[in-house]
Amino acid sequence: MLNSRRWFCVVLLIVLPVSHSLGANGPAADPLAEGLRPFLEALGGKQSRFTLSGKVGLPIDGKEQSVSIQLVRFDDEAFDLALTHSEYAVSIRRRSNVTAFALPLHKVVFVGRGVVDSADSLRASGITTRLLSSGSQVGVFAPLILQLDSNAVSPALTALAEVKYDSDSERWTAGNVSFGFPAAGELQIAVGDARVDLSVVTAVPDKSDVTDWAGMKVVELNRLELEQQLVRGVRRALEILAPSPLLTNQPQTGRKVAHGELRWVDGQRVVLLDGTPEEVGRAHGELLKAEAGRCIDSVLSTFGTAQTIRTGRWFRSDLEAAYERLAPHIPERHKRETRAMAAALDLDPRLAETLNVFPELFHCSGFAVFGKATADGKLYHGRVLDYMTTIGLQDSATTFIVKVDGKIPFANVGYAGFIGSVSGMNASAISLGEMGGRGEGQWDGVPMATLMRRALEECSTLDEVMDLWKRSPRTCEYYYVFADGKTNQAVGVSALPESIEFILPGQTHPRLGEGIQDAVVLSAGSRLEKLRERVTQKHGQIDADVGKWLMSRPVAMKSNLHNVLFVSADGVLYVANADHKHPAAERPYVKLDLRELLKSIDQTQTAASQAAGSD
Repeated sequence: MLNSRRWFCVVLLIVLPVSHSLGANGPAADPLAEGLRPFLEALGGKQSRFTLSGKVGLPIDGKEQSVSIQLVRFDDEAFDLALTHSEYAVSIRRRSNVTAFALPLHKVVFVGRGVVDSADSLRASGITTRLLSSGSQVGVFAPLILQLDSNAVSPALTALAEVKYDSDSERWTAGNVSFGFPAAGELQIAVGDARVDLSVVTAVPDKSDVTDWAGMKVVELNRLELEQQLVRGVRRALEILAPSPLLTNQPQTGRKVAHGELRWVDGQRVVLLDGTPEEVGRAHGELLKAEAGRCIDSVLSTFGTAQTIRTGRWFRSDLEAAYERLAPHIPERHKRETRAMAAALDLDPRLAETLNVFPELFHCSGFAVFGKATADGKLYHGRVLDYMTTIGLQDSATTFIVKVDGKIPFANVGYAGFIGSVSGMNASAISLGEMGGRGEGQWDGVPMATLMRRALEECSTLDEVMDLWKRSPRTCEYYYVFADGKTNQAVGVSALPESIEFILPGQTHPRLGEGIQDAVVLSAGSRLEKLRERVTQKHGQIDADVGKWLMSRPVAMKSNLHNVLFVSADGVLYVANADHKHPAAERPYVKLDLRELLKSIDQTQTAASQAAGSD
């Protein structure tokens, strides 16, 4: 995934042929202004035709990675872009009536035809305003810089960014960034160990035939879908790579709608929902429209584009194919809730339903300890979600307190726009956490996140949870920890489409090691070894604080998206969410009392009923 993030950085550097005009340029005031001039004239819009080429060198996982770049802008509608790496290659050709997105190493090209009239088109003119948002620091500053002439940018950089000139190296520096101009129209940038070499000229080659892709498979797509995914993918990637205070220091303002309330508890977003599936879904969408939009763009556009580049298959088509097989196993009440949420989000309901099966790809760790393993005999259930902080899901992290009519109320530690569960606890003291395995593509069953939510809504005992899994057709390969705080019972689960195995507390298992008394411990590799070591070391002393420590690094990975410690006997859960700099394990935990939050929903329902009766 890191490689994919860097690809979006490259796109930022080169796909900015905007429509703004620059001010009149006088004589260069200094070498900085003179060096910047060709790039600002091209990227700022004064030069409508130009060729930008170069190379980006990035050290990734200790290995030097190199990406070659060429961008040719022909006019306001047309451009050619090529990005080439030893493992990935991307080529985009756009004309007024057709767009081609080619993956040469996969021998496939996705082609969309027709007129695109959209706020998220790839039209060269004005594209800066579509690629940048207020959620990105780049979106805050880049438009201002690109509208200035080079003589104005030079003093601005010197004053605001404290850019300094070194006459010996003939380079400018600002923090760990240095840059210079080897010749007119050339720019070299070094950021730590990364290096960017660019050149720009006004000459352009002849236009290539946008439909000529000899030896490549052509896949026809809706052009609007194609361009929207690429634009939104880059825009969301820039928010993830360089978030502005809008995301790193979000306004913590609570609000209420019918059947829903948004609260902030010690910096965490908590949403209370109640009513029919339609009422719950509508309130979800009304309260979390911006957050759900970012979550959807992270999954469908940013991750989706990276996954398309990696596999050579259009990600949305793969997701839709998976949904076709999974949909018959999703309860109609969940579909009704999702459609109502989609309506509130102004989102195609079919797309919303499709996106809600995305967690078929999650991976994680978990444990449950009780009895002699804990300091007070209570059951402590820890759940570590290690999954893709790199696609920015933390911006939409939300703990939902849900009370659907006729169902068991529950807490769901999740993400805006997603109604399924990967971590949850219900009012009957049942808690669940999952760990993804292999078997992607085995989708003729109930989606994992749907099974999890059904257990929260329908099961009040551990036996009922186990029975739900045994009698339901299952997908892929998943591992779980199920626990019941009422009875101090817990079980580990290995679930495949064709079989299911339950691992009891203290049971020795070939893949998990020797049994630990009154404990279920699930993870993989060195993380499993470290988790077992910690549980053994603190056996008999585990309480809430120790339970959180059990989930600290390196049991949690760098991609640790959220951690939860369920103390279901007390109706309490402790939640930690990642931010843009730290995995969840390095973030503070917030204590949430499910019983108190449900009382708040009951009080709101009572007040609403009384108000309705008095009308």
